[in-house]
Amino acid sequence: MTTSPSDEEDEERLIRIVAAIAVNAAGETLLVRKRGTSAFMQPGGKLAEGETPLDALEREIFEELGCAIERVSCRSLGVFRAPAANEPGHRVEAELFAAGLAGEPRAAGEIEELVWVDPGADINLPLAPLTRDHAIPLARDLKRDVSTENDSLRL
Repeated sequence: MTTSPSDEEDEERLIRIVAAIAVNAAGETLLVRKRGTSAFMQPGGKLAEGETPLDALEREIFEELGCAIERVSCRSLGVFRAPAANEPGHRVEAELFAAGLAGEPRAAGEIEELVWVDPGADINLPLAPLTRDHAIPLARDLKRDVSTENDSLRL
């Protein structure tokens, strides 16, 4: 298979990342905003050379939120593409993970703000395209799972 110059340009403008959809006991999902930006998104980031997606997620969560992921709770929800929120002309390709957090998240590193939001409600925040189009719908599904699990525990 040959690649055309436009294919190569597309690959050069593709940013590969991992991100967490963390859902708390209330079914809310965690969003973060990087310093100097306006869009809220999932915590996560770029993979370093030789890192597995889960290793990269663990490193990024520690750097950005000062807490850990519960590795046994992590499961891949798929790979999704969307326009990059903070890099015009680029796209992100993100492997999204459902991930439990160990410890209380706090804004650290490049993160200026974090917020827990109800993915089933109207979210009146500027959202990154990946978050708006893919992560929030997945978080709604995870919220339903948490709700169903909590209901079955009460029976």
